[in-house]
Amino acid sequence: MTDPTARRVTANLSLSLDGRYHGPGGPSDFSMFAPYVTSEVARGQLTRIWEGATTAVLGRINAEGFLGYWPTVAEDENADPRDRGYAKWLVDTEKVVFSTTLTEAPWEHTRVVNAPAADVVAELRATGEGDILVNSCPSVIKPLLAADLLDRLYLMIFPEIAGDGQRLFDDGLPASKWKLTHQETGELGEIAMVYDRVR
Repeated sequence: MTDPTARRVTANLSLSLDGRYHGPGGPSDFSMFAPYVTSEVARGQLTRIWEGATTAVLGRINAEGFLGYWPTVAEDENADPRDRGYAKWLVDTEKVVFSTTLTEAPWEHTRVVNAPAADVVAELRATGEGDILVNSCPSVIKPLLAADLLDRLYLMIFPEIAGDGQRLFDDGLPASKWKLTHQETGELGEIAMVYDRVR
């Protein structure tokens, strides 16, 4: 049971119909997601995830990948306003990056930690204000699910079966109940869903 006065911990992730967050080509295989990520529904979900968040939690691979892309979007006056809003938030907000190999922070407003995700996030929950967003990082989301530390899940479901690749919901997770608080379907069959943990 988590403290009701603590900060809310949220997480976002995109999944295939068969529950995979990347394709059979490995962790960098997002080809099945490409047709959907710039849809109206996906961009609406992108805005939704960061609006109440004041801390972004990332893994090293995501942090380095995001660093190569989002700062340029933040500066691009021709970018979609929703993409630019998220990009500016990501650049300016407090970031915690989990890594066993980084020796210095890759971004401003960033600290690198090498510790169990559940321990670090439990500490973050107890201080400060605003949501803590675990930003598209299954290696952090999974241990938080196992420790029952997630309060909200932002999921994009894309209408493709990957057939192989890593799944978000592994066997052995503790049982939990969730309430659907938002659902929206796009023209391509993509679905944006928000689930809140029922405690």
